[in-house]
Formats: sequence, structure tokens, C-alpha cells
Amino acid sequence: MSTETNPAAGDSRSDDDNRSDYDSDNGVVPGADDGHPGGTEAGAGAGQAAGGLARTRVPKTNSSKSEQTRTLILETALRLFRERGYDRTTMRAIAEEAGVSVGNAYYYFASKEHLVQGFYDLIADEHRERLPARLADKRDFGDRLRTALDVWMAIAAPYHEFSAQLFKNAADPASPLSPFSAESEPARNAVIELYRGVLAGSDAKLDADIAELLPELLWLYHMGIVLYWVYDRSPDTVRTTRLVARATAVVARLVALSRFKILRPLVREAKDLLSEFVLVQRRAGTGT
Repeated sequence: MSTETNPAAGDSRSDDDNRSDYDSDNGVVPGADDGHPGGTEAGAGAGQAAGGLARTRVPKTNSSKSEQTRTLILETALRLFRERGYDRTTMRAIAEEAGVSVGNAYYYFASKEHLVQGFYDLIADEHRERLPARLADKRDFGDRLRTALDVWMAIAAPYHEFSAQLFKNAADPASPLSPFSAESEPARNAVIELYRGVLAGSDAKLDADIAELLPELLWLYHMGIVLYWVYDRSPDTVRTTRLVARATAVVARLVALSRFKILRPLVREAKDLLSEFVLVQRRAGTGT
């Protein structure tokens, strides 16, 4: 991490700790240059997670110019992450490439970690936007589940090369980049709701106990596929595509079998097991 001199304060601090243009206590950005005059309130405290980082700051006056600036900063960051690597990309470099001040970059994203959260949100939003058209003519649960994963991989493909660098940080349970963290909750919940829709629009007939848990279980399945995808170095991640096809067929068959009375005791035992030892870990990350 580079150490740079803060011209406003006349001191030296690390680039990622440089907040000279952002008053974190009052939520103001002195002299920000994207249409927010000095002293504009940013609502910095509104998104502060207990014991963690604040969510991405969104100005109260969400003008089109503000949204364009935010998008520009995020897209610039993602390009630099691909070109230079996550660890070698600083907030100062992102600001310079985007043509904004360092303080303005911090106005929208409090750190590189928040940029990654913006990336998670971007992927989740695009997934949610693209998927309905692809599912419109599908009722078979297995087809819908495979399509959901195929669409996600198509969206994420441009970011595959630097995904392993992100995972190094995301794998730390204490990291705000962890998919189980409180900071990742909005993107995580978006994916869970997406799979709830995949299930609701299907012809699957489910035992009530498994139906309650299935959207969260499908999110966990999704995360397993993502982990395999991160480390897949086959051309165009073709091995992940094959894994999705075969594993999803198995998942769909297990879901179909779960409704038979003879298997209901096993289903309820599986529900108790998952609730106590798997899903509780996810909820522990959010305090729910």
C-alpha cells in the first residue's frame, strides 16, 4: 500500500486511509467536484453496520449526474482490478483514472472493500434483471435452476481473472467481503429472493419443511458453484458449465424425491441438521 502526502492536511498517510476530502463524522464532502458543493450531507451514518463498515454512501439528492459518477468510479475500479489486480489497485489510482478527486471517490465508496460490495450488488442486480426473460418459457425446476446459474456465469465471466484475488479476502470469516458477512447481506438476500422466484415459478411439488428452507439452500448451492468457478482454469470455465449441468440434475431429483411420505422423516432430520449447523452460521454473520 503506497503512502502519499495529503495536500490539505500536510501529513502523510496510507492511500487507503486518506480521508482528507471526506468528513466521516459529519458526512460532508468539502469541495466535491461532481455537483455536490462543499458541506453537502452524505448521510454517512445511515448505513453503518454494527461493528463493521458502512454500506456504500448514496447522496440524498440522487441526481442523474451523481449516479453517473458513482457508476463511473465502480466501473473504473473493476477495470483496474482486472488490469492490475485487487491488491495493487489503490483508491487514489481509481480516482485518477475516473477523473475525480480522491475525496469524491470516498464520498461514494468508503474503501476498496465497499467497491467490492458495489461489485456484488452490480452482479446481483444484473442477474435479477436478465433472468426473468430466460425463465419465461420454463416450468421444470431443474431447467430453471440450471438457467439461473448459467446466466450468473455469463454475467460474471468478464471478472473471472481477478475473482481468485477477491476470494482470498472473502474467505476470511472476519472480512466484510465474506458472503456470510453483515456487509454482504443485501447482495446475499437478493440472490436468495431470486432463487425463491426460481422455485415459485416452477412445477416442483415440495414438502412444506423443505420448501421453507430451499431458497437458502439453493443460495448455498450457488456459493459452492461460485467457489468451483473461481478456481476453474479450463477454457471458458467449461468444467463449471458441465458441473452445473450434472449437479443441478441431481439437486432437482433430490428436491422431487423430498415430497414422498416415506422420505419425510429423513427430510425433517435434514432440516433440523441444516438449521442447527449450516444456516445458523449464515445468520450469525448478520446477527439475525
